[in-house]
Amino acid sequence: MSGALLLGIAGLALLDSLNPATIVAVTLILVAAPRHPGLLAGAAVAGAAATVFVVGAALFLTAGAAAGAVTGISVALRFVAFGAAGVALAVAGLRRFRERPRRAIVLPPWFTVWTAVPFGVLLTAADLPNAFPYFVAIERLVSFGVGIGTGLAVLAGYAVVYCLPCLVLLVAGMVARDRIRLRLESLVTRLGTGVVARSVPIALILIALGITVASVPFWLA
Repeated sequence: MSGALLLGIAGLALLDSLNPATIVAVTLILVAAPRHPGLLAGAAVAGAAATVFVVGAALFLTAGAAAGAVTGISVALRFVAFGAAGVALAVAGLRRFRERPRRAIVLPPWFTVWTAVPFGVLLTAADLPNAFPYFVAIERLVSFGVGIGTGLAVLAGYAVVYCLPCLVLLVAGMVARDRIRLRLESLVTRLGTGVVARSVPIALILIALGITVASVPFWLA
């Protein structure tokens, strides 16, 4: 396996690691968990990493079949991901036509050590359709004929890099617990209180962006 290929996959993993879903989830756990926030957040991150590795390994180990599958999946997921993003933007725009209170950000009562890992698994699995760098990395491994052992090791490293921002946040939250927690609490409080003001210009901009984003796959076809 060449250094250039490994460096390219590392870059894809770093790009993929800027994942708001898992970062926000870890932030919320560290702030809102009444007991053992570090353990709960760590379990959720472990579930996310396991999902990234297992799904990637399943695709990679199908070898030749994966090459065609990844190509087809990439095209299909392009439509799904951009379509979902477009709908989300349009819905957000429609909601800005009226004033509404922000909902408090809290952990559900069922969130415990036993459910943190499957929560991380489900959260990451739901977000994988947006992970274009992930599928490109797998396609590169297959196309370059990387051996099974090396490929699995690279995918394990990819999973670690994917979770790197969450791990940094987790370590920072444990080392400087009080200071980091106060900052995170102020952010969560700001996002979960008050009202979202009505704004017609913002609503129209979001709807226009939604339509534009949803149409991107047709431009690329």
